Amino acid sequence: MKTLIKNVKIVNEGKIFESDVLIENDLISKIDSTISEDADHVIDGSGKYLLPGVIDDQVHFRDPGLTHKGDIETESKAAIAGGITSFIDQPNTVPNAVTQELLADKYEIGSQKAYANYGFMMGGTNDNLEEVLKTNPRNVPGIKLFLGSSTGNMLVDNPETLENIFSSTKMLIAVHCEDEATIRANTQTYIDEYGEDIPVKFHHLIRSEEACYKSSSKAVELAKKTGARLHVFHLSTAKEMELFRNDIPLKDKKITAEVCVHHLTFTNEDYETKGGLIKWNPAVKTQKDKDGLWEALLDDRIDVIATDHAPHTWEEKQNVYTKCPSGAPLVQHSLPVMLENYKTGKISLEKIVEKMCHNPAILFRVEKRGFVREGYKADLVLVDVNADWTVAKDNLLYKCGWSPLEGMNLHSKVTQTFVNGHLVYDNGNITEEKFGERLLFEVGE
Repeated sequence: MKTLIKNVKIVNEGKIFESDVLIENDLISKIDSTISEDADHVIDGSGKYLLPGVIDDQVHFRDPGLTHKGDIETESKAAIAGGITSFIDQPNTVPNAVTQELLADKYEIGSQKAYANYGFMMGGTNDNLEEVLKTNPRNVPGIKLFLGSSTGNMLVDNPETLENIFSSTKMLIAVHCEDEATIRANTQTYIDEYGEDIPVKFHHLIRSEEACYKSSSKAVELAKKTGARLHVFHLSTAKEMELFRNDIPLKDKKITAEVCVHHLTFTNEDYETKGGLIKWNPAVKTQKDKDGLWEALLDDRIDVIATDHAPHTWEEKQNVYTKCPSGAPLVQHSLPVMLENYKTGKISLEKIVEKMCHNPAILFRVEKRGFVREGYKADLVLVDVNADWTVAKDNLLYKCGWSPLEGMNLHSKVTQTFVNGHLVYDNGNITEEKFGERLLFEVGE
């Protein structure tokens, strides 16, 4: 099977250049200014950009056990419509993926239901070190630790356990950092004043800058002490940016940082109109924090942009503050929203590709993905940066059927997505066949 993409502008490794691309079976076989080979399928890419498929290193696709909110089939379908060709799913499902057997069960579900390539994190708890250490770094992306409880009650708060995990594995350890004691004390203060129905505008003061910094600084300190590979998920404060460096290449960094699209998009001012729909953990914070995150993203203290895609039903999101779950769906819109920031001059296309495609591949050592290179898997996305559309109920693919971005006007669109050489999304049409593969990882020191 051969597909030829003609006259397209490729965005790859810091450059933009016009070229043709030949896909043979599941691989990119040739990149050249003019390719005249016969192909089964020819796509005219004139006026469009070709990017490597986005690798989203943090999603909650809710399989197994929480599939009324979303499942691997529905959410990976939304992902490919948004240009995400690979995802790494988190372990706080039901049951939690905290044994090798339960992790294998998730991989089995992935093999049957995923439209995109998939990886599943192994979950760490206060008492499963033995299971954690059995994890195979060749086919599992890393270990996930919740250092502040979030959805799923996987809190790891025993200092001795933490040190044991950090010092016993060479695998990447990804962490959710919020200090539990601080959050509990803050919550109680607001409950004393408002009862259960706390106005959501106080969310960023309950899950505060202090709660984030206290936890992330402790994790960074522990990683330095033990030599562990630490990746801090969904950073939300300007203050935390001092914990990360930009003076060495990503491949040499032992401690890395991630920001999510929502923390680059919303501020606490938006609680007024969006309410619980933008209730995330960690919380969306102030304009000053948002500015600090953007600055660190652009100067490379932040390495990766992800979504923390976490769907809940509309009904669940209407609950009073203490019962309203945190999280929202984002995979269908993360790339278009970042392209919106390109359109306004905030970030370059090259930098978007670096943070959403190249860097997750480098950081997780994903084999043969994340770049437009000959011999690499043909996970590719065509985008039209002059296509106006509005996020609306009738064009959402999330199982939960809502988005915090509804009503947002966007001016760039994913037109085609390839997964392993197969055209899986084509101008609104999704293939019924699933071509996602299990991600593999290069094992290094």
